[in-house]
Amino acid sequence: MISKFKVSVSRGTLNQIYSKIKGYPWDNVQKLDGWEHGTNYKYLRSLSKYWTSKFDWKKQEKKINSFSNFKTKVDEVEIHFIRERGSGKNATPLLLLHGWPGSIVEFLDIIKKLAHPERYGGKVEDSFDVITPSLPGFGFSNKLQKPLGPRKIARVLNKLMVKNLKYKNYIAQGGDWGSTICNWLGYDHSKSCKGIHVNCMMMRHPEGTKNKKEKEWEKRFKKDQVMQEGYRTIQATKPQSLGYSMIDSPVGVAAWILEKFYSWSDLKNDKIHETYSKDTLLTNIMIYLTTNTFSTASWIYFGRREEGGRFFPNDFKKIKVPTGIAKFPKEMLEWPPKTYLDRIFNIQQLSEFKKGGHFAALEQPDLLVNDLRKFLKCL
Repeated sequence: MISKFKVSVSRGTLNQIYSKIKGYPWDNVQKLDGWEHGTNYKYLRSLSKYWTSKFDWKKQEKKINSFSNFKTKVDEVEIHFIRERGSGKNATPLLLLHGWPGSIVEFLDIIKKLAHPERYGGKVEDSFDVITPSLPGFGFSNKLQKPLGPRKIARVLNKLMVKNLKYKNYIAQGGDWGSTICNWLGYDHSKSCKGIHVNCMMMRHPEGTKNKKEKEWEKRFKKDQVMQEGYRTIQATKPQSLGYSMIDSPVGVAAWILEKFYSWSDLKNDKIHETYSKDTLLTNIMIYLTTNTFSTASWIYFGRREEGGRFFPNDFKKIKVPTGIAKFPKEMLEWPPKTYLDRIFNIQQLSEFKKGGHFAALEQPDLLVNDLRKFLKCL
């Protein structure tokens, strides 16, 4: 059964969150400049002041509710999703997938561009039926009872598309965890998932690197990722311990998430506020807070470890469905050489852009939208 859903956070819940922000003991925090130690003190304090004085959650609720929102159960997992039917008679079903620490907020400003291209200078025949779920354990999808890794999530979302929504086939797009889920959709569910488009590469070939260029990339990658292993290891090994500390601290959740938006983005003048509006950042954070899903959202890291980690299984044969790759220069996970990618994907389109980072849909929405339309012609 599919039910209509409306985002509606009570005033009591909002007041409780704002009260904790206002009562945060700023004087007990070291006033370190810059971002090298973590989220910038001055920026976070300034944003928190805006949060409790000018930010309007009800306005953001209205924006989310301007779309058709639904909930449905798949394998005992309750999934929230936005559905925007495309203008064209034969609109291509598109599963649009976020990652961590993102949410459906990443896609709110591109959903209509994808569904109704004729309104934005495009052609109606390029329209998509856009399905944008909150990943299991994230946001408005119900909290999980146990961790699910990306391969299991792919199975859930394929059933969402085929059994619940009755699509015969579809394509999928994602970055961060969304890209990994796309990989598994293309690999395990190719009867229904007819193409994938990704702007991030998290999985690895079981045979490893083979030539000099690939080995040099691997060496650089490992060196670059040393500074990213802290949060990742915590969330992959002891996510519950982190959850205890975050459930009662809106400022703590904001600091944990904002540092990633700063570090993983192609910032203008190295200033986060020149790339993302305060309202966009806070709406994304508030989805974690108002749904109490910060803890269960981080379980996906634990779930991947249970599924075998970053590497495809030893009997991996290649993802055969057509694949589109969008490479943005400030992606925090450096892309492997094409020889490596060719052993994993059936690459039909590879686009390299001059600007943009990890959160492509927010940073460079038009580039991503146009690349998806272009990829549609490869199918």
